[in-house]
Amino acid sequence: MATNVDLILAAIGGYLLGSVPFGLVLTRAAGLGDIRKIGSGNIGATNVLRTGNKTLAALTLVLDSGKGAAAVLVAIWLGGDSLSPLVAGLGAVVGHNFPVWLRFKGGKGVATTLGTLLAMAWPVGLLACLTWLVVAVLFRYSSLSALVALCAAPAYAWVLDRPSVAVAAALLAALSVIRHHENIARLLKGEESKIKLRSSKPE
Repeated sequence: MATNVDLILAAIGGYLLGSVPFGLVLTRAAGLGDIRKIGSGNIGATNVLRTGNKTLAALTLVLDSGKGAAAVLVAIWLGGDSLSPLVAGLGAVVGHNFPVWLRFKGGKGVATTLGTLLAMAWPVGLLACLTWLVVAVLFRYSSLSALVALCAAPAYAWVLDRPSVAVAAALLAALSVIRHHENIARLLKGEESKIKLRSSKPE
């Protein structure tokens, strides 16, 4: 059983890994400036897409998802029990949302959360990803897709008899709802922007 020290180290390690702002790093490296100064100001893949560079957006999505998965898998590789990987995954999402390097102003953690869920229990993560895709195709709201997918994840974990994952997924879903409070307000008012498949100039 993991000790308090093990859990603290898992949380810190996950946080540091999750706090790497790949979207910001990639857009700056590509000469596109500070991603925080366009669109929503977010450092995630959706806002990177607003630069018109689909390749960078896709790479940001993969890397942001990967750091969540990596946090969980590293904790497993280090021999942690079932609790340490969950704590590491939670830490990674918190790190993405509140990175110390950016004065705790990060993204909303959707991709990192999905990557974390895939590593915690791949059937749960896969179902959440499919839910995101279906809602996105039907309604074309990225925020709505994320909220539905992440709020459904605890139910998926519970049905699949993964109670510890269900608890972790519920915490992640609650954090996502909090981080999306402005999007929720715009959705209710019918003012939320839809997913655009064509390239567009930065706002």
